[in-house]
Amino acid sequence: MTTIDAASPLSNRTRGEDREWLSTAVDLAWRCPPAPGAFNVGALIVDADDRELARGWSRDTDEHVHAEESALNTLGPNHPRLSGATVYSSLEPCSIRKSRPLTCTQLIIASGIRRVVFAWREPSLLVEDCQGAELLREAGIEVVEFPEFEPLVKAANAHLFGDA
Repeated sequence: MTTIDAASPLSNRTRGEDREWLSTAVDLAWRCPPAPGAFNVGALIVDADDRELARGWSRDTDEHVHAEESALNTLGPNHPRLSGATVYSSLEPCSIRKSRPLTCTQLIIASGIRRVVFAWREPSLLVEDCQGAELLREAGIEVVEFPEFEPLVKAANAHLFGDA
């Protein structure tokens, strides 16, 4: 899979703006209470006018909530500014989930969001084959990946790698 250029025709943001918002999402991952068998993830939703609409992180409202889910829950369904919004997440949105009926990928698709930027592809540590990026693209959502953020996201998840 190739990384999509953040300056693609669908995007009105520059790579620098994407990096700034993504850096905030990565910082939010540090707010997560570490849990065995769960990634620490931060996410935020930014509207087409470059204003933050919502933020969330894993386990911020309950022990099973994911970061993207938490941010979306803050806005509620059918929020009028979601169609032009971008989700920034420190980790690829999940495509398999045991704790809820819908995955973060399904929630994003259902929300009408047209763009997702993330830092690190979910490794096969907890889920055999996360396909969030592929499913989002198949749904017509622009997906942008910044793998250079991987070391920072890994550091926020040291508890899963025996580095904590």
